[in-house]
This record gives sequence, structure tokens and C-alpha cells, in this order.
Amino acid sequence: MSTKLAGVEGEVSKEKLMQDLRVVVSDAEELLRATAGQAGEKVSAARERIQENLAAAKVRLAAAQEAMAAKTKQAAKATDEYVHENPWKAVGIAAGVGLIVGMLISRGR
Repeated sequence: MSTKLAGVEGEVSKEKLMQDLRVVVSDAEELLRATAGQAGEKVSAARERIQENLAAAKVRLAAAQEAMAAKTKQAAKATDEYVHENPWKAVGIAAGVGLIVGMLISRGR
């Protein structure tokens, strides 16, 4: 069970990382637009490197999103199959989780 929880936490942190990467890409694109009028050899070289890195980051981000979507679909399918094969176990687990959550909520009041 802890392995499954670690997998969920890993997926959450991957999603957070992808969200952060999207923000960085957006900010970098905004910076490139803002400095478009700047002249100079160093500025031009830096802009080219940033544009190349942004393009590579966008490709990696798209690949990571596709992989995450595929893993999510696979996990949903596995869960669906488990529930269909073991309906009473699934009901028991859901009831147990509900009981624990209910106890935690009532304890907090």
C-alpha cells in the first residue's frame, strides 16, 4: 500500500514540476518579447540560447504530459479492473477509508 501512496505522491510532484516548468517557459517567453528591441552581440547570443532551450523544454514538457496521461489512464484501467474483479473488497476498503476520514473529521471539531 505504501508503494502505491509513494506512486501517487510521485505523480503529484511530477504534475507540480510540469506546472512550474510551464510558468518558467511562459516567463522566459515574456522576457524574450520584452528584450526584443535590445541590441548587442551578447544579448543576441543569449536570446538565441534561450530560444533553443525553450524549444527543447517545450518538447520535453509535451512528452512528460503525454507520459503522465498514459500512466493515469493505465492506473484508472487497473483500478476499474480490480473493482470489477473484487467488488466486495473494494466496498470494504471504501467503507474503511470513509470510517477513518469520518473519525478524523469528527476529532478535529
